[in-house]
Amino acid sequence: MKKIRWTELIIFIVSAELTGAISALLAGSYKDFYASLIQPPFAPPSAVFPVVWGILYALMGISAYLIWKEPEDRGAYRSTALTLYAVQLAVNFVWSIIFFRFGLLTAAAVVAVILAALVGAMVYSFARVKNTAAWLNVPYLLWSIFAAYLAIGNAILN
Repeated sequence: MKKIRWTELIIFIVSAELTGAISALLAGSYKDFYASLIQPPFAPPSAVFPVVWGILYALMGISAYLIWKEPEDRGAYRSTALTLYAVQLAVNFVWSIIFFRFGLLTAAAVVAVILAALVGAMVYSFARVKNTAAWLNVPYLLWSIFAAYLAIGNAILN
């Protein structure tokens, strides 16, 4: 087993967390807007989202670090995995802004479906490099699918 490079691991975790925090900051206050929507069945209270996303961003950062520290001889697999990580993180970043800042519910639903597909592709790609990294993202994949359901439900009901 390779030695953990703590500084690099922390950089990966903090960068993922900052992506979520900056997105939330740019999205603006979400509680009033969220409360004003007719929610689909199983929609959680707004207080659940920051907790879940905080955990998921930490898992994303850890898993990306695990992929990054794999030997470069993994070639295209490692590169593809890290590219998919960056792309899904960028799409994740814009979703909150589209939904909360601009209130574009249909566009947010489309972006949520794209995000869930990208997360699925990322998990598959991570599994080709390191299974542990893929498994760390299964909760994110499930939450992304649930978030797509919520976004579609909000687009239809509102």
